[in-house]
Amino acid sequence: MADERWEQGDEGVPYRRTVRPEEAAAWEALVATARRTVADGLVVGTSGNVSVRVGDTVLVTPSGVPYDRLTPQDVTGVGLDGRQVLGALVPTSELPMHLAVYGATDARAVVHTHAVHATAVSALVPELPLIHYMAAALGGPVRVAPYATYGTEELAENMLRALTGRTACLLRNHGTVAHGATLDQAYDRTAQLEWMCRVWLTASSVPGLTPALLSEEQVAEVGERLQGYGQRG
Repeated sequence: MADERWEQGDEGVPYRRTVRPEEAAAWEALVATARRTVADGLVVGTSGNVSVRVGDTVLVTPSGVPYDRLTPQDVTGVGLDGRQVLGALVPTSELPMHLAVYGATDARAVVHTHAVHATAVSALVPELPLIHYMAAALGGPVRVAPYATYGTEELAENMLRALTGRTACLLRNHGTVAHGATLDQAYDRTAQLEWMCRVWLTASSVPGLTPALLSEEQVAEVGERLQGYGQRG
């Protein structure tokens, strides 16, 4: 374990001078994931945010800093109580959402985006119609959390209700939230959700035709099959 020494950072914010090796590695992966959300068009500028849990520390993207400017020295982390324990940069304003997920689930990573198609769908329906069986990979029909101002406890509470029994949800007039056991899994679920939203919007845009939808029973059957999907071991 690395030696931990505490000093006062900007505006009196305490930070741990020495970062543990596992935190340094997790920060590198977090920054790479955050940059991927920009490269893949899931966020614009500094919108959206990413976090990863390492023990009882949550590493999270800082507020208002372009991801391509983040360096290993910019590690930003908080405890599960929200108290900043790493870095001098201010954590994302959406920290309450991230902490709510970690407090209510066994997630180890959270990805929040303002993906175009998903945000459009969030403004149209209370739940993403079952346009594709891969809804099963997210736990079932994806709900839309009622609107609340960003960064508030109200938004975090609305999100948690929408996430009940799910690994992703939409935020009304806002975007997406997905969590997973790893950053890759949380990101893949985010991308899957955006793809399904795009498929539904595309199918719904054909004049005179209504998209065929799956039943919850059909999606549940796929969910059972997915439990054994992939390579063994």
